[in-house]
Amino acid sequence: QVQLVESGGGLVQAGGSLRLSCAASGDTFSNYAMGWFRQAPGKEREFVAAINWNGNNIDYAASVKGRFTISRDNAKNTGYLHVNNLRPEDTAVYYCAARWFTIATMSHDFAFWGRGTQVTVSS
Repeated sequence: QVQLVESGGGLVQAGGSLRLSCAASGDTFSNYAMGWFRQAPGKEREFVAAINWNGNNIDYAASVKGRFTISRDNAKNTGYLHVNNLRPEDTAVYYCAARWFTIATMSHDFAFWGRGTQVTVSS
């Protein structure tokens, strides 16, 4: 089974950028599709972006399309979420998740999860 560890969160001003990373271990990373989800205080976890095992299929939530970019480097066993033009409403804990091969957008479709990294955007 794959284990996931997120990093790269922090405190940024509105309009700023971050690169979130998701380091995978314990299994062949290229066997898994990867997703990013986020959860703000008092809100349900929501889909942000997903990428299939080889990067040929990508999907984004409407709220982040054009501002966030998901990518992966299977040679480094790492996935990424570049978050640009951040807004205060992007403040949340960001989670990396994995599932076998194919892309999905629902959290219950992902079997493996990291512990999350906090992103806080000040206005």
